[in-house]
Amino acid sequence: MPFFICPNCKERSLDHDGRQGLLDQAVSCQRCGFGFLFELLDDYYPSPNTGLVACDRDGRILASGRGVFELTGFNEADLMGKNVVEVFGLAGFEPDRNPIGLALEWGVRRLGEQIELRSRAGNVKRVTADVFPAYDDDGGLLVALSPRRAS
Repeated sequence: MPFFICPNCKERSLDHDGRQGLLDQAVSCQRCGFGFLFELLDDYYPSPNTGLVACDRDGRILASGRGVFELTGFNEADLMGKNVVEVFGLAGFEPDRNPIGLALEWGVRRLGEQIELRSRAGNVKRVTADVFPAYDDDGGLLVALSPRRAS
């Protein structure tokens, strides 16, 4: 049975086929009503301060959930339609190590990626990124960003 997670409120749910209603629509969040959920191969429990970012098949941001503003300083309106790699300054990866590119190209999860992102104020923040490709016909991905402690 597939697990789903809402990019907006982080609510997890189960659904046998990923469809709902009489018109066979894509499943939406029962808690907050957000219009689409991401299917995960395994259940995933983000930390309380994790920010979730939903992207299309080209890496453009479609939505950002709770925690993204607190971590990055960007409002959802500032992020809509922008490339996730460019807006967060994640471009410093070698092409074969970029977790966003790998998830989009190969459809593989990338968990526990230790990366640095650039906040709206220009500060560099160390974060752990979990990247999940979408398993539906639309493609895309879900990026979970969690702050790391300074070591």
